[in-house]
Amino acid sequence: MPPRARLARSIARVEAVALPSLPSLPEVHPRAWLARVAPTRRSLAVGLALLGVALGGYLVARETPLFAIDRIEVHGGSPRVARQVHAALASLVGRPLVGLDGSAVLAKVEALPTVVSASYDRAFPHTLRITVLPERPAALLRRGPDSWLVSSRGRVMSRLATTAVPQLPRIWISTRTPVRIGAELTAAGAAAAAHAVGLSGAFAARVASASARNGVVVFHLRSGLELLLGGRGDIKLKVAVASRVLAILPTGSTFLDVSSPGRPVSGFGSPPA
Repeated sequence: MPPRARLARSIARVEAVALPSLPSLPEVHPRAWLARVAPTRRSLAVGLALLGVALGGYLVARETPLFAIDRIEVHGGSPRVARQVHAALASLVGRPLVGLDGSAVLAKVEALPTVVSASYDRAFPHTLRITVLPERPAALLRRGPDSWLVSSRGRVMSRLATTAVPQLPRIWISTRTPVRIGAELTAAGAAAAAHAVGLSGAFAARVASASARNGVVVFHLRSGLELLLGGRGDIKLKVAVASRVLAILPTGSTFLDVSSPGRPVSGFGSPPA
């Protein structure tokens, strides 16, 4: 067969091959699909019944004395702090644990001047458990004849009777300085002194009074020596250095400056400005 005839015959064969058809998508019937996935009337009725039972149980527990509070436990504080917490939450006795407004409970407890923070737990069926982080007394604030107990955070915890003489460092303030129980000290120097005393740990037992002027914290020790701590930073380190140096100070020294902990300086007379 001539080449031209063979080429024409090949082209004809190629043209005669049928192309495969594309697969057709399944036909979707919305009603049939909804019938398969939608819950039945019976399942809806059962679900609504369970929801009603749950809501009814919640309302019963909320409005009846079934889970009423008859005991408030306080953990983490002294007996005095526990009494203050009980007094602040006395109105909750008889009210149900279910539906208790926890944020309101914590707001009442943390508003106490002797409490830093608090958390609560429902101990069913009748106990409300409160855990507190109490303020830690650091110093005795003096304003003329008046005295207050101050925490290591510089917060006024309580007023003290004139006959009370706790063995705590004194911090003196001006008679014009306002003092409010539960609030932090408004005088920057007094707040800095209270903070420094709070960080000094057991060393505070050696401090008769503390002050802070022009950014310099000073401890007046019961021995009569003035301990200059400088700024508010590194108080723990400075106190540790002072504890070591005090043991080897020359007799008669009147001051020790540890504002630069690596280079403590002691001397006689008034400390240099």
